[in-house]
Amino acid sequence: MTGLFDGLLAEIAGSAPVRRVGRVVETRRGLAEVAGLETAALGDRVLIHSRDGVAGGEILRLTAGRCSVLPDASGDGMAIGDRVELLGKAEIAPDDSWIGRIVDAGGRPLDGRPLLRGPVSRSLRAPAPAAASRRRMGGRLETGVAVFDTLLPLVRGQRIGLFAGSGVGKSSLLARFARGVEADVVVIALVGERGRELREFTERVLGPAGMARSVVVTATSDQSPLMRRMCALTAMAVAEHFRDQGKHVLLLVDSVTRFAEAHREVALAGGEGASLRGYPPSLTQAIMGLAERAGPGPEGAGDITAVFSVLVAGSDMDEPVADILRGVLDGHVVMDRRIAERGRYPAIDLLRSVSRSLPEAASEAENDLIQSARRLLGAYDRAEMMIQAGLYAAGSDPVIDEAIRVWPQLDGFLAEPAPANGSAGSFERLRACLSR
Repeated sequence: MTGLFDGLLAEIAGSAPVRRVGRVVETRRGLAEVAGLETAALGDRVLIHSRDGVAGGEILRLTAGRCSVLPDASGDGMAIGDRVELLGKAEIAPDDSWIGRIVDAGGRPLDGRPLLRGPVSRSLRAPAPAAASRRRMGGRLETGVAVFDTLLPLVRGQRIGLFAGSGVGKSSLLARFARGVEADVVVIALVGERGRELREFTERVLGPAGMARSVVVTATSDQSPLMRRMCALTAMAVAEHFRDQGKHVLLLVDSVTRFAEAHREVALAGGEGASLRGYPPSLTQAIMGLAERAGPGPEGAGDITAVFSVLVAGSDMDEPVADILRGVLDGHVVMDRRIAERGRYPAIDLLRSVSRSLPEAASEAENDLIQSARRLLGAYDRAEMMIQAGLYAAGSDPVIDEAIRVWPQLDGFLAEPAPANGSAGSFERLRACLSR
């Protein structure tokens, strides 16, 4: 019976009877200068009471007697003398009842039903688990996708990047992960997505089966950079809540690129200069800090297996966001528009994709199959132009001859769902492709 009132007690405990109040003394370039909040710290949250209602905000700069606040909204309607309440550090209080729900970056429900806070508040900027106490990555996971059950294995606690341009099937692949990967809970961060796509993703792409074990955190593209950046941080805090209960959490972030763009807007508003192709120097720490919080948990806790998507324009894998994230992850999957245009989904370019869980995630016989498949696909890729132009003469190279023979089967295998017997069946299918 006590558990029925935990949420209500948490709401009561989170209501502060006294709050520090300041006043707006100046507004400029979307920032509000506030006086009277001497106890404020960088990153603290505030509430701004203007004639147009109440809006949140975050403290970006501190000077003697003043602080600079970036509002969550546009700032229209703010006036000199408006009341500003100091809320304190950015926190959220997830609860087990959030599973199956859609929330915004502040932990407020978006599906029209009430949502109580959990009993424990968590910082949105929590540190990663201590490096010396983290466990190693666990065993191979069943994913429901044949290529990830074999050639690009995903293991418990692994962090991979999904690098793709727009419109090549990235969201569909993430939804397949949400429905098919072995996990206790799935946490999905939709950062800067178009508003109309939320219901389409949750109802049609993800479906009832996916939503039944998921928490969806979203901030749409029309919202402020603070909310878009906070969306990924909130999703990570929700994932940590379940990880600390000993559960295996699958975290899907779509996309880190929009998180980085939001961070850039916030950093520039706070006075930080741009350096990395227009991105501020703090971007590296922001991305790495987010990624490092995922992965294997400490002893006694669960794990967060994470998939971070990155929007790469023109398949430029050396642009700042892709380059930073690729260096900190345990593997990267590259999706190619040319493959999507010829109708093969998921449009994964296997030769440019790597899972750093290999060779430990597979047996010796399975690793031999993986190496054979990669060798033949690589041989076909190098000779493809000659083959299609009719310049290659059969018998010139036995490896290329074999690659031509098995290529249609291997290419089809990369688009297959996993069979009913999972990775074992997928490896049997791969072996059959190579032996034809």
